[in-house]
Amino acid sequence: MNPRRAAWLIGAGRAALGLAVLVAPEKVMSHWLGEDNARHGGVKDLGRGLAARDIALGLAVIHTLDDPVVGPRIQVAAAFADGVDAVATILERDSLPPIGVFGTVAIAGGSAAVGLYLAHRLAHA
Repeated sequence: MNPRRAAWLIGAGRAALGLAVLVAPEKVMSHWLGEDNARHGGVKDLGRGLAARDIALGLAVIHTLDDPVVGPRIQVAAAFADGVDAVATILERDSLPPIGVFGTVAIAGGSAAVGLYLAHRLAHA
């Protein structure tokens, strides 16, 4: 798959996930944090903030794909956010459901790695 198409798909997926969390934070975040944790008002509020971040990053990725300077930088920013999500999940793994930890680390960590790879490829396209 060409890097531009892959970056577009990841950006669109990020925006879609952000929209899902914005609409139903408790339902979506319960997969990551567990049902009991996801019910707390503060967690739902944090989820909405993360949702806005992911919608903005996803749209920025899509919007800047054809810019050889800004596009790769946005990819790196998105990869950084994913990397922090993975590390934060690992740090708090004892208070999270194991399946949520595994899924989040796999998806966020994988997305961070792929995002950095795509940033490199887009910068040298």
